[in-house]
Amino acid sequence: MRLWSFHPRYLDPAGLVAAWREALLAQAVLAGRTRGYRSHPQLERFRSSEDPGAAIGGYLAALLEEASSRGYRFDASRIAIPDGRVRRIPVARGQVGYEWALFRAKAAARNPGAFARIEGVAFPEPHPSFRLVPGGIAGWERPKELGGAGTGRRGAAGG
Repeated sequence: MRLWSFHPRYLDPAGLVAAWREALLAQAVLAGRTRGYRSHPQLERFRSSEDPGAAIGGYLAALLEEASSRGYRFDASRIAIPDGRVRRIPVARGQVGYEWALFRAKAAARNPGAFARIEGVAFPEPHPSFRLVPGGIAGWERPKELGGAGTGRRGAAGG
């Protein structure tokens, strides 16, 4: 499961569909509707919010908005869209930078055309559910070596 911390506008088609599916799974986990993935580390940030259901609903709503802007027809009835404004979840700049490096590597390998669209973006805008704060890679992350990208260390300043 990967719930990207950067804005969904950067996702290639496969990445957007995967993000939608994984966020729907996260919503089911947070609502107690499934037994799998209950201890998945990426859910910690949603659980730590004031209202985890509303937080993941807001995350999904942003994915839905991006999908709609591209002409995709994701099923809005599958998400619990929050009634009011949801507080944005803090995300460290280093975490976003680490995820950005991971995603860029995936996008370059699977869809060079889509990668060309984001190639010049040094640091992405965060997902609307998150607000940037100083810091490194999240403690729940399991960093992978990124071939000299310099973002695989906990506590790195990132982007």
